Amino acid sequence: MPRRNIRFNHQKGERRASVSSDVSDAVSEPSNASNGRVSQPTTIPEEKTTQSEYEKKKQTFITRTIWTFVMIAGFFIAMFSGHIYIIGIVTAIQIISFKEVIAIANVPSKEKNLRFTKSLNWYFLATTMYFLYGESVIYYFKHILLVDKVLLPLATHHRFISFTLYVMGFVFFVGSLQKGHYRFQFTQFAWTHMALYLIVVQAHFVMNNIFEGMIWFFLPAALVITNDIFAYVCGITFGRTQLIQLSPKKTVEGFIGAWICTIIFGYFMTNWLMRYKYFICPVNDLGANVLTGLECVPNKVFVPQPYSLDVFGIDKTFFIAPIQFHILSFATFASLIAPFGGFFASGLKRTFKIKDFGESIPGHGGITDRMDCQFIMGFFAYMYYHSFIAVYKASVGDVIEVAINGLTPEEQIDVVRGLSKYLVNQGAATESLLNCLATELKRR
Repeated sequence: MPRRNIRFNHQKGERRASVSSDVSDAVSEPSNASNGRVSQPTTIPEEKTTQSEYEKKKQTFITRTIWTFVMIAGFFIAMFSGHIYIIGIVTAIQIISFKEVIAIANVPSKEKNLRFTKSLNWYFLATTMYFLYGESVIYYFKHILLVDKVLLPLATHHRFISFTLYVMGFVFFVGSLQKGHYRFQFTQFAWTHMALYLIVVQAHFVMNNIFEGMIWFFLPAALVITNDIFAYVCGITFGRTQLIQLSPKKTVEGFIGAWICTIIFGYFMTNWLMRYKYFICPVNDLGANVLTGLECVPNKVFVPQPYSLDVFGIDKTFFIAPIQFHILSFATFASLIAPFGGFFASGLKRTFKIKDFGESIPGHGGITDRMDCQFIMGFFAYMYYHSFIAVYKASVGDVIEVAINGLTPEEQIDVVRGLSKYLVNQGAATESLLNCLATELKRR
């Protein structure tokens, strides 16, 4: 018949689609040749995926746990070994945190065309640390620095030297500006200074807390860690209401519950720490450790004071150290304000779409991820201590500084003579001291 040679293009297309569909089905759903039935979609890949996810989480948990104990053990070993080791740890945290924060804003493709971008970042870090560390050393050890012939000029002109170093970096930065890269270079300049303020400057106050006494370093840090733990426990136990969008897992119930638990912990921890002079005494010997200890006249805040209670016919006197009242402020700040340092860090990470600031600590992310609340807490501890707790009195270093900067050499000699006569009259020195001093002064 004549119609036998007629062909329809859509039938050919349908056949191709059918073949393609068959091939696709054959790949996704392989048939069973033995019984002629098409096998059901296998669940083995899903099981393997689930198993691999489980193994990954298990390995992460094990790594995280091991490094948690390593960090705790290392911290306590350093703390009991002496203040100088804790200062070393804080310094390392400063440098690594600065590196992590600077790294998230870097653009490698642009850095290749700008030779001194990283060098300037590290130069400003070194300059800032030189200034801040120098301020601390001069303040706490001026009685040593001001009597040394070599160190005296450095101590006397420390601030001007620091300013000169910074200005050199500033001038070099302006001189290195290149057309087409202005936005990137000024962004890096601003980002570097933000990191210096939020990390290095605040860590400087943590350093000063160590010099004032180990308790002012350890207690704030312990309160932040304790609050973080109890916020998690209270949150998973009875948390219902979301606290802030930046951290969806944070709840109002966990926030308030952790506050109460942190106050209770702070009370008992303070009661234990105040018994040991190693914790409450300011640093007067960087070589001291928990075995050698430190000696000082304790701050009155650690001495129990009588408080009378006359309520409902009950008249009773309690002895409570004032620090027990101050700890309410420390615990409240650690619970209600310091967590916002963590929220700030979370917002920063969301901005740059990163999970962690780095991989410095296996299983924990970067150093900055663990220290985001500690910096602002240490800053608060310093300000609170110097505003409400510190006792200001003249030190040997203060007297020497006044004599060097405010008196002429002849007046300084008169001061030495007067002090010598006073010590002899008080029986603290012998008459030979005056004779020796008079002999030496005559030779000059």
